[in-house]
Amino acid sequence: MKEISVQLAKRSYQIKIGNNLLINLGRELEAFNLSQKCLVVTNPLVFKLYGSQVQSSLQRAGFKTTIVLVDDGEQAKSLEWAARLYDAALRAELDRNSPIVALGGGVVGDLAGFVAATYMRGVPFIQVPTTLLAQVDSSVGGKVAINHPQGKNLIGAFHQPKLVLTDLNTLKSLPPRELRSGLAEVIKYGVIWDKDFFVYLESNIKEALNLNDAVLEFLIAKSCAIKAAIVEKDEQEKALRAILNFGHTFGHVYEALTNYNTYRHGEAVAMGMVEVTKFAYSRGLVTREFLTELKNVLTLAGLPLEPSSSFSSDKILDLMKHDKKNKKGKLQLILPLDFGKVVSQAVDLTEMKKYLQG
Repeated sequence: MKEISVQLAKRSYQIKIGNNLLINLGRELEAFNLSQKCLVVTNPLVFKLYGSQVQSSLQRAGFKTTIVLVDDGEQAKSLEWAARLYDAALRAELDRNSPIVALGGGVVGDLAGFVAATYMRGVPFIQVPTTLLAQVDSSVGGKVAINHPQGKNLIGAFHQPKLVLTDLNTLKSLPPRELRSGLAEVIKYGVIWDKDFFVYLESNIKEALNLNDAVLEFLIAKSCAIKAAIVEKDEQEKALRAILNFGHTFGHVYEALTNYNTYRHGEAVAMGMVEVTKFAYSRGLVTREFLTELKNVLTLAGLPLEPSSSFSSDKILDLMKHDKKNKKGKLQLILPLDFGKVVSQAVDLTEMKKYLQG
């Protein structure tokens, strides 16, 4: 088992990565001196695969568990589903020391984390990510949120987990498309932080797609270590942490314009990374060779490079106007300079409109 520490003073926690960890969840939680009533948030598919294992582990440790199954997909990240979880927490008589456990992918983690951050002004939160994307990105760093029709993750908070428990075995049941989606966020880390990691990915993407345990463990641990280093320096995204949004401004637009039911998050981020790199190229910040190399790695991972249908510049700009990263009416884009090096730049909406219109 590998352990990554996220050092945030009183909010510090461990990310534990290995095989057959779900059976130890209850024992891991015993160390936190929590109340014995526990809410587990998951979806029907994940519950069918791992629910009984997690429930048994918690019960052996003395926890009385309440299970809530939420819809699969981004539609579950809503005020309606948050209200249902509040109701379930009240019926289960959870108190301020009762843990909420997220068992699933990024949607489950974001929703359960948002409820954990706001129920009784904050209760303990445990992340048990079962998708590659959640394991390398959304389960780490404490960003929790639900969506609004005008944009993704517009209603949220920062609420760090007590523990992130990543069981590599869960990846074996992951559909290939979900595995590819998670690799987009892994590739992102190579672009924004570590050139050597990007080079490693070029040679090992196929091994990851073939579920090579050693490769996956390294990719996940390295990704988490990079994100931990960034979060430790800037927990609430005042400056440095914004680089984690590379590809996300365009990616979130593609998700919203297709009602969150056409592209997986990682697929949207992959397309967003390509588009923002093309924009950086138009500004003379990167070479065409850089863009080509990025496209090649994304293609090796089986990820799309552009949307299957075109969107009007007006619709794209309208959604960009509501991006929560905007400052003083300008877009804040993370633009690449080289592998391992990016920069945040303010972009006027008129300039973006000119770029989009070609």
